[in-house]
Amino acid sequence: MSADTEATPAFAWVILAVALFAVSSAGAVFELIEEIAPVTKAAWRLQATAVVLLPGFLWQYARADGEMRQRFSGSASVLAASGVCLAVHFGSWLMSLELTTLTHSLLFVTAHPLVIIAGLWLLRRPASQTQTAGALVGFAGAGAVILGGGAEAGVSLWGDFLAFVGAVAVVGYLAAGRALRAWMPLFLYAFPVTLVAAVLLTMWAVVQEGASLGFGEMSGVFGWLGAAWFGYVAYLALGPGLVGHTGINAVLRWLPPLFISMVLIMEPVIGSLIGWMLGVDVIPGAWTLLGGAGMIAGLILVTLEKHSEQETV
Repeated sequence: MSADTEATPAFAWVILAVALFAVSSAGAVFELIEEIAPVTKAAWRLQATAVVLLPGFLWQYARADGEMRQRFSGSASVLAASGVCLAVHFGSWLMSLELTTLTHSLLFVTAHPLVIIAGLWLLRRPASQTQTAGALVGFAGAGAVILGGGAEAGVSLWGDFLAFVGAVAVVGYLAAGRALRAWMPLFLYAFPVTLVAAVLLTMWAVVQEGASLGFGEMSGVFGWLGAAWFGYVAYLALGPGLVGHTGINAVLRWLPPLFISMVLIMEPVIGSLIGWMLGVDVIPGAWTLLGGAGMIAGLILVTLEKHSEQETV
C-alpha cells in the first residue's frame, strides 16, 4: 500500500529517526578510528558490510527463478561499474576526512544533487528554473564555505575537493542502482556491488597505503577483525550500512519519497552535531555556517523540483 493511502504508524517515524541518526553518525565514527590510513578504513567498512549482506544475497538468489538469475548474470558489468563508483565514493570521502573538518566533508560529499544539475548543463539538457536556481544557490553556498574555510582550523581546499569527488562518484552509483533496482531484489544488487567496492578498496589500501595482507590491527587489510576496532567497524556495517539504508527503504511504504529526501538533506547538520558531541569536530565558523545553509537550501530546491517532475511523469 502506498504512502498516500495508508496511515503512517508511529513506529515508522521511529524507524526514520533511527535510520537518519545511523547514516549521519558514520563520519564521526570513522573519525574515532584513529591512526588508521583512510582507504584502509574504507576497505574495512565495505568488507564488514559485505559480510552483513551475504545472508540476504544467498536467500534471495536461492529464491530467484531462472529468468531472474539470467538477468542478474547479464547485469554483471553494470554491477561492477556501480561497485567502482562506490569504492571511489568511500575512498575519496575517507581521505577528505583526514584533510578537512567533518562539517566540510559532509557538506560536500552530500552535494550530489548539485552534481546532477551541473551534469545536465554540461550535456545541454534542459533544467527547470527551480533546479537552476537551486543549483546556483547551492554552488554559491559552496563558494562561501570554500572561501571562508581558509581561516578555520583543520580545513583544506584539497580535503573539500576530495569530498566533492565522493559526491560525483555517488551519482554513478545512484544511476546504476536506479536502473537495476527497478527489477532486481535489494540484496541481489547490494551484495555484489559492496563486494566489488570492498575488493577494490582493499587493493587500493595495499598499493597506496602499504597495508599488509593480514590481520594486523594498525595496518592489516583485515585488521578490523581484531579486538581494537571490531566494535567500531561492526557498528558502521550494522548501523549506517544496514539499519540506516534498510530503514530508509522500509519507511517508503508509509512516507513519501520527497519527505524522506528532505529529511536526509539534514545529514550534514546532524552528522556535525554528533561529531561535536563526540569530540571529533569543532564548531564551524561563520562562513561555513552561512555557506552550509546556502548549500542545504539549494539541495532542497533541486530535490523538490526533481520529485515534482517524477510525480508528473
